[in-house]
Amino acid sequence: MGTAGESGGSTMQPPFGPTPGPLAGAELPSFRYPLGAQPTKQFDGGTAKEANVEQFPVSEKLAGVYMTLEPEALRELHWHANAAEWAYVIEGRCRVTTIDPENQVEVVDFGPGDVWYFPRGHGHSIQGLERGCTFILVFDNGYFSEFGTFSITDWLGHTPHDVLAKNFGLPESAFANFPDHEVYIAKGPVPPLPEDPTPGSLNAPPLTHRYRLLAQAPEPFPGGTMRIASEMEFPISSTMTGALLTIAPGGMRELHWHPNAAEWQFYLKGTAQMTVFGSHGRARTDQFGVGDVGYVPQGYGHYIENTGKDDLEVIVVLNNGTYQSISITAWMAGTPDLTLATNFGVKESIFEKMPGDAVIMPD
Repeated sequence: MGTAGESGGSTMQPPFGPTPGPLAGAELPSFRYPLGAQPTKQFDGGTAKEANVEQFPVSEKLAGVYMTLEPEALRELHWHANAAEWAYVIEGRCRVTTIDPENQVEVVDFGPGDVWYFPRGHGHSIQGLERGCTFILVFDNGYFSEFGTFSITDWLGHTPHDVLAKNFGLPESAFANFPDHEVYIAKGPVPPLPEDPTPGSLNAPPLTHRYRLLAQAPEPFPGGTMRIASEMEFPISSTMTGALLTIAPGGMRELHWHPNAAEWQFYLKGTAQMTVFGSHGRARTDQFGVGDVGYVPQGYGHYIENTGKDDLEVIVVLNNGTYQSISITAWMAGTPDLTLATNFGVKESIFEKMPGDAVIMPD
């Protein structure tokens, strides 16, 4: 007989493959990682700390980074070969430059509540403005590490000067003072914004990398609101969907699951508890506070409750640009009461009191 996690076994097979080791036990693991409480890597001009499978083994599909940049600090020009990047600006302002495969460049300022998305391989840099900035980064690969990016200084620093001279048409002496290692964060004056290219011109990227999530009118639901940026609202974001979920005191994000994506969470404000259901009689409840990361594997049932006296705010990111969510309320509302009575072995009259329509609470 196959054991949990074997591709040939019949137990606990999630979408698209065998059960990952952290999920294969008789009990579910914790779906909380206290990112805010972890030691921070200090750089000249900023800080960073990450949560990937090395620190948070259950999070195989998504990884995250909490980063700060001081005024004029530049997260140097770099790209990611193995992950797209989704970000939410928590506070402050920053200037972001990007280049796409058509060699079209976009330079845009971001403020609180703004979102960016860089497809895999798009080059980019981030520079803190006036009072600096704080942001959360999410990557669609749980094995991604922020400290293993492809940096421009690292590459050029390991390229012979005669090759650089040939590439750029300059004398070798021009590269004598270039760093021979990865800079990661540099500091210097912020250049002025370039003039916006004419829409539709050859210099304008076809899709912007910025989406102003907080400018979106929130969609209300019983107990809270939600703002969402899927590929529908933010066309360049083809592999990830992000949302800002607000739940009022005593409110709850109803029982549901996502058939096409895993879910990564960062708790911005308030306190909460989340329960995750993983079949085989397994359910796990974890408590969350500011700075915590939550994770829900693809297809696993879950719900989130606000356990505090203030609003709960959670950044939610899914590793699919198409948003899908299936609600227990909607499912039962669309099922004949007699079928439900048979399923649960109780009187049909009990289901007559349940909502006749779905309670829409997308996260």
